[in-house]
Amino acid sequence: MFRTILVANRGEIAVRIIRTCRDMGIRTVALYDNSDLSSLHVRLADECVQLSSGALYHDAAAIVQIARDHNADAIHPGYGFLAEHSAFARACEDAGITFIGPSSTTLEKVRDKIATLETVRAAGIAVPRHSPHAYRASEWEALRDAAERLGYPLVLKAYSGGRSHGTRLVREPAQLESMAQHAHSAALTAFGDERLYLEEAFLPAHYLEVQIVGDRHGNLIHLGERDGSIQHNHRKVVEESPAPYLTDAQRKELWRQALAIGRLLGCVSTCTVEFVLDSQGRFYFTEVKARIQVEHPITEMRTGIDLVRTQIQIAAGEPLGLSQDDVALRGCAIQVRVNAEDPWNHYLPSPGHLRRFRFPGGPGVRVDTYAYGGCDVPVRYDPLLAKVVAWDDTRAGALGRLRRAVADFAISGVQTNLPLIQRILDAPEFTAGTYDSEFTRRPLPGAEVPPEHLRNLAIAAALAYIRRGIDSSGALPDRAHSGWHRDSRKLPQ
Repeated sequence: MFRTILVANRGEIAVRIIRTCRDMGIRTVALYDNSDLSSLHVRLADECVQLSSGALYHDAAAIVQIARDHNADAIHPGYGFLAEHSAFARACEDAGITFIGPSSTTLEKVRDKIATLETVRAAGIAVPRHSPHAYRASEWEALRDAAERLGYPLVLKAYSGGRSHGTRLVREPAQLESMAQHAHSAALTAFGDERLYLEEAFLPAHYLEVQIVGDRHGNLIHLGERDGSIQHNHRKVVEESPAPYLTDAQRKELWRQALAIGRLLGCVSTCTVEFVLDSQGRFYFTEVKARIQVEHPITEMRTGIDLVRTQIQIAAGEPLGLSQDDVALRGCAIQVRVNAEDPWNHYLPSPGHLRRFRFPGGPGVRVDTYAYGGCDVPVRYDPLLAKVVAWDDTRAGALGRLRRAVADFAISGVQTNLPLIQRILDAPEFTAGTYDSEFTRRPLPGAEVPPEHLRNLAIAAALAYIRRGIDSSGALPDRAHSGWHRDSRKLPQ
């Protein structure tokens, strides 16, 4: 087993990895920049190293050198940054440092999104219609022609990365040019590759993902599915497991296809196989995320399996240690993503100093976060502040616990999306489990403010105005004029 692991990430996922390493008796080295200095992962790691280059967490060469300098046996990339970069995995391998994740060969294979789609289609599994090539910003005419052949609506996707960066839904031709410009820029910033490819869009649809885990001895299992249909900017705001609308036959077929794709692509470690379910009940494979997911705590709550520990053990060459029959999928788990942003002001990020940060607890509730009262929410990174997961034997019980947990949060110093999350959880569509990918485009209930709330706001505003107008000049109390008070302030003679 490894003696020292360098965590090449930040925020809540870095905290998550460090805590598992501490459970396993493994020493950790954390990375940080100036804006991350007060983050919890800096306080929990055994050793911390400041990143000095301008590329920060994207500087593969600097991170490998830090691992060498601090005698790290392995590097855990978390998610984002360098987690799916085959060149980084190869640099670790060349340096004799274990990359905790799939091999560089597998990463290279699944990063070629078009080739992956074609490989899966040739195996008899349905995939969306897509463009045969990826296009640079300079190839606008070719991209437009491909869009016309494919038809609308369609999705622009980054050729070298995941859904959140460089992905844009284009509903009509008039949107294509501006969407393509934004997508090219986002893909270049996130992945160093501006190329985009096109894929048909299914509206409405459900976004499904199956967690699979494989070791280096040929064992491969699934850990159930998750639904991530409620998104903003292609990031899941709410995700749950199991998907509430699937029949038993659909669920088993989804698992079967995910395992077949995992074997086909040689997936090792934790990978997520993603699908779209259209309105006719047909599955379409879309891509593989060859890393741990933001939403992995949902699966951990249902299975009792520590996925980070499993990743580390597999990377160390250990067998998986359990078969498919050993996996027990219990109850229901639902996760919400708490962001430091203002959803009522175009989701403007809200960095700042956290004056207060009280998070919920209680039975069946888990919170993953890097934050605490007194720490800073940095400007340059994703606004993810915390992930809250609730579990119960039933979906109704899990939803009740999650509503309670969200209401228990107390955060001051930054704006958050907690009010929006509360309205999503209270929406009849979500309560019934009948939502789909168009959920966030429809008006949410509760937008109208009750008259009593307006009355209370008016009273609070009036009191604040009166209080501000009161003379606040200082005055000494009577006791301050007593002889005792004057004598107490005399200096010794």
